[in-house]
Amino acid sequence: MNVKNFLGIGPVIAGSIIGILASLLAHFGNPGNMGVCVACFQRDFAGSLGLHRTSAVQYLRPEIIGFVLGAFIASMIFREFRARTGSAPVVRFLLGMFAMVGSLVFLGCPWRALLRLAGGDLNAFPGLAGLASGIYVGILFLRRGYNLGRTYRAPAIAGILMPAVMFVLLVLFILFPSFGEGKGFFISERGPGSLHASLLFSLGAGILVGILAQRSRFCTVGALRDKILTGDSHLLKGVIALLAAAFLMNLFLTLITDETCLRFSFIGQPVSHSNFLWNFMGMLLAGLAFTLAGGCPGRQLFMSGEGDGDAAVFVFGMLGGAAIAHNFGLAAVPDRILESGALQVGGPSANGIYAVFLGLVFCLVIGLFAGKTCERSSR
Repeated sequence: MNVKNFLGIGPVIAGSIIGILASLLAHFGNPGNMGVCVACFQRDFAGSLGLHRTSAVQYLRPEIIGFVLGAFIASMIFREFRARTGSAPVVRFLLGMFAMVGSLVFLGCPWRALLRLAGGDLNAFPGLAGLASGIYVGILFLRRGYNLGRTYRAPAIAGILMPAVMFVLLVLFILFPSFGEGKGFFISERGPGSLHASLLFSLGAGILVGILAQRSRFCTVGALRDKILTGDSHLLKGVIALLAAAFLMNLFLTLITDETCLRFSFIGQPVSHSNFLWNFMGMLLAGLAFTLAGGCPGRQLFMSGEGDGDAAVFVFGMLGGAAIAHNFGLAAVPDRILESGALQVGGPSANGIYAVFLGLVFCLVIGLFAGKTCERSSR
């Protein structure tokens, strides 16, 4: 199959495999409805490096490493690796930070919103509505001329650094799996961070997804952006394929095992809260930030693997956002059932609510003025 033909059906292939692997990863150890969540996994990644000390969400997720290395491998094989960088690194870092804050208020990235829905979590609906609204606002800025500046070629070593860092972390994690202060990586003994599939399966799945996504340009945010801007639906077909494949795999696993992988409800869902407003608002911020940055968190990891320094800065911004969110109590807490049997609805703290509004103000200011700034500086 030639490259042109693959790019035509590539998003469907990538989306289908991501959906299947996500369900299998959850079945074999990852948290429920979180077989693959780029934002949640980067939060765990940050915790494992000691950037935050919330003990329940600390684990060096091999999937994240696999995404970068898979994209790097594919870009090298198909001669698409190109070290490049652009402008506004501080803006990109802050966009990554606020995207993470929004995601952690919702408790998931765009991928996990789809996977939550595929597992029956109806709280995904307000989250997806918020995501679409944020993307739409971002598109309005794009139509007005929003632009963070041109991308320029950079020395090859600059593009190789991100895959190299991920590879070194993987080697250290395998050779020195020490836990705790002053001993190496932090690994949760309870909570979502303690739930994970085997290292080999997680890493292999991540590499496969990285290869397929790099070849197909798979991106959930880009799918809606392209559909609204130009009417192009080829990426959107991949998103639909992800949702359908994950749903069918969850149904299959429910039928052949004792595990309930598919249960439609608003309450009792894993690592989820039923606060409709803040499910919407969290993803509104995330969708806007992702659109202004040029892609969803998965796409940013894939681009960083193929040499994009701007995407790498955004990824580091998300790691910083995870640290800030947990060190300052911005992340939402899931629903929980009290001993009395009553439901305690989760959601963000007051600090998290303030952070969402601050992030929205930041994104709106950047969206309004970035294009004008670039025009003046280019004269």
